[in-house]
Amino acid sequence: MKLRKHILVLAGFIFSTLHSFSQIVTVSDEVTRELIPNAVITSMLPAPNIRLIAVTTNVKGEADISTLAGADSLYVRHSIYGTQGFTMEEIKNNDFKIFLHEKSFTLEEVVFSASKSEEKKSDVPYTITVVTDKDVAFGNPQTSADMLMNTGGVFVQKSQMGGGSPVLRGFEANKVLFVVDGVRMNNAIYRGGHTQDAITVDPNMLERTEVLYGPSSVIYGSDALGGTMHFYSRRPILTADTGLRVVSNAMLRSSSANNELTAHFDFNLGGGKWASLTSITRSDYGDLRQGANGNPFYGGFGWCNVYVEQVEGRDTVIRNNDPLIQRHTAYSQLDVTQKILYQQNARVSHLVNFQTSTSSDIPRYDRYAQLDANGIPVYAIWNYGPQNRKLLSYTLNLKADSTFYDEANFIVSFQNIEQDRIIRRLNSSNLKSQMEDVYVFAINADMRKVVAEKHELRYGIELTTNLVKSAATNTNITTAEVTPTDTRYPDGGSMMSTNAIYFSHSWEINQKLILTDGIRLSYISLKSEWADTSIFHLPFTEVSQTNLAPSGSVGLAYLPWKKFRMHANVSTGFRAPNVDDLGKIFESSAGILIVPNPELKPEVAIGGEAGVAWTIAPGAQVEFVGFYTMLNNAIVTKDFKFNGQDSIFYDGAMSKIQASQNVDKAFVYGFTTGMTADFSTHFSFRGTVTYTYGRYNDIENDTLIPLDHIPPVFGQAGLVYHTRGFEAEFFSRFNGWKRLIDYSPSGEDNLNQATQYGMPAWATINFRAQYHINKYIGVNFAVENIMDLNYRHFASGMSAPGRNFIIAVKAHF
Repeated sequence: MKLRKHILVLAGFIFSTLHSFSQIVTVSDEVTRELIPNAVITSMLPAPNIRLIAVTTNVKGEADISTLAGADSLYVRHSIYGTQGFTMEEIKNNDFKIFLHEKSFTLEEVVFSASKSEEKKSDVPYTITVVTDKDVAFGNPQTSADMLMNTGGVFVQKSQMGGGSPVLRGFEANKVLFVVDGVRMNNAIYRGGHTQDAITVDPNMLERTEVLYGPSSVIYGSDALGGTMHFYSRRPILTADTGLRVVSNAMLRSSSANNELTAHFDFNLGGGKWASLTSITRSDYGDLRQGANGNPFYGGFGWCNVYVEQVEGRDTVIRNNDPLIQRHTAYSQLDVTQKILYQQNARVSHLVNFQTSTSSDIPRYDRYAQLDANGIPVYAIWNYGPQNRKLLSYTLNLKADSTFYDEANFIVSFQNIEQDRIIRRLNSSNLKSQMEDVYVFAINADMRKVVAEKHELRYGIELTTNLVKSAATNTNITTAEVTPTDTRYPDGGSMMSTNAIYFSHSWEINQKLILTDGIRLSYISLKSEWADTSIFHLPFTEVSQTNLAPSGSVGLAYLPWKKFRMHANVSTGFRAPNVDDLGKIFESSAGILIVPNPELKPEVAIGGEAGVAWTIAPGAQVEFVGFYTMLNNAIVTKDFKFNGQDSIFYDGAMSKIQASQNVDKAFVYGFTTGMTADFSTHFSFRGTVTYTYGRYNDIENDTLIPLDHIPPVFGQAGLVYHTRGFEAEFFSRFNGWKRLIDYSPSGEDNLNQATQYGMPAWATINFRAQYHINKYIGVNFAVENIMDLNYRHFASGMSAPGRNFIIAVKAHF
């Protein structure tokens, strides 16, 4: 009995001794309560053992601070949260739990997109906006296009609810570049008009998104004229312990303006070397309701008074009982992601990434809303067919202190994109279907090497091949007879290939001045063939061209003192004509037909920006960036003669002929200014405004013509409140006037969708909040467009949502 008593006493003594020498703290986000890995906890031990001690939190947000037991206070540093201090008394009173509040800005934030490797944002001589997964969770966007619009610095155009075309510094569509997980999304049929490809990226799976502004062709190649949007989806998570780590997330969201119902679920299975991440998101959207309160001078603007449905097999024009409901905007979408990670050892990892996005038919609302002279709808059907995107990639990451690299990243990828158009005019028995299939094969290799104490070299290659197949049929809906018809792209097939090599270099001249420079050489070839020219009687059956395109950049980041940062850069970008530029035949807007122009040349951008960021007070920073881009051989859509004719009878109507053409020069300039301020530990402010101006030189008429896609002044400003487990924001989103004189004559700005005064200015008032009941359950609530304003984004073919109540329930376990 005595022996048992002694054993118990000894065990208790050992446990208390271990507990006194091993103290675990947990670091979490103040609002979301999510655990924070890779946070560095430091402290200076007092005399006589004066020395700096540091520990780092693991994947569970935990760290052993027993080595810091003699310290009076601790400092926690993280790239997102900056550095925050706590006394040991505070930590003990809070049961050794540390909560970090995210700052409006931090000089320690890191970015990846500028050079495809990790860098401090303050060292990069470019303007970059970072959207984190917490921003996505708080903003609660329906699509990735909406997520970009939530930044306040990206303008987004919509011609249908299943769309969203981002504009960066006056450049849109195929003049801006989309990249997802290191693989470029832009393909050979990315068009010059508005695109909807951004919605095929699931925002619920994004870990971070970086928007890199300005020409960035040195790193990313063709199309990066206005900037690059790089989407980084979440990676599978390994466990630092033995056993299997299971982490799951679920979300259910509903929105009133379009009767949205979205469900998301993902789960991570992680071991010591293997991990799997699976995600499924399903969204169903009903017809969109626009706002009721419009300007009395253009009352009824955008109202949907009539729409078409088939009744007993006949097209029937129906008067809309509620003209605020934009009929033919509903659609659904399914997104699936599967990733598998194998961490072979500390220096070698393998990642397989599969993504697929598919939709129902997506109605193009601006065409459904098109009326003839008698106020009757022109189309009974105008849909984008199921929009499908598939991505399969394999990534090999190597870390080694070798002669050629410290880190190397190799990506082999395959994409398949399907984009169809299904069109039938009112009371016509002819249903026209145009089917486009694109197959993209790519190899990317990117290396990073520190070649001297203050010099870092990054270099790589890119090999890409696009195969395009285009087919079209007419189906008689009465007899079911199917006949061939004109295709949007060459029916004999097209191939576009790119081979490129690049070098980029950064030099830390001293602690205050960092130089970044780079060069890229790209070789692009394109070939398209028409098998049948009987419909348009083309004067050629084949188009082919090759282009050698050099690009360069140089920039400086200067930090004269801790609270002030300056940067400037000059860079070039290019965009080689693709299949859409050279070979398309389509009706861009009512009465305008676009035809091929095989004489196109690459457009080259020379751009620069200069900016300052000044911390005017603790926690308060103002920024200003001015930018200018000059385009040589700019590709714009202008009137054109085809077989000697300036008009042609097409799809039942006489249409003016236009084509993509090179103009001598074009230019875009403007500025972005913003302010972020933490008034206290609970209140902060953030706001941004962007102004853009763009023209091209019409040499024949010796005049300046407005460029396509130049948005009016726009921005966003909001006041944020955050405390333990809760965050809320009141914010306003606004656009200035787009006057008639500033509209492009090409038709790409959709002047027919504006009022007689152009596109009026507007400003909305909005509220959103999130409350985390505990670390497992959270609720998001928002009211957008509180005043139920009737408004429309410039160049958009549909009105924006009216008053919109949004609620989402989220679970993490």
